[in-house]
Amino acid sequence: MSRRTPRPRGTAAPRLTPASPCPCGLPAAYGECCGRFHSGSAAAPTCEALMRSRYAAFVVQDAAYLLRTWHPETRPPGVDFDPAMRWVGLEILETTEGSAFHSTGTVTFRAHYTDDGRPDSLHEKSRFVRHQGAWVYTTAVFVD
Repeated sequence: MSRRTPRPRGTAAPRLTPASPCPCGLPAAYGECCGRFHSGSAAAPTCEALMRSRYAAFVVQDAAYLLRTWHPETRPPGVDFDPAMRWVGLEILETTEGSAFHSTGTVTFRAHYTDDGRPDSLHEKSRFVRHQGAWVYTTAVFVD
């Protein structure tokens, strides 16, 4: 979900407060949902929760969280955000495994965004594994 274009000066990520609706699409406030994962006060218990929190990290442009939750063998050196892109919605289409009882899992999703105001979406099947006890993102296959 990363676009590798440098952000011009003065372009800010959307500001969320702990009471804001969580951008991941669940009916919870950001602070009680993905915000607690972003702050490091909790770890995502399932690969779907990690996927949702990573989507929310793209929304708020939290590169540190994205890198922290990326498997070290596939992690890029950095994450840059395209200032013309705004993430506007997430649909979880399918999950396989990825619970507390698994060591791997996948999440198929469609992430909606606008690019210079033009609507589009990204359809992806992401793979997750447990690394040092925590769920991390490894790779993805773009569905279309």
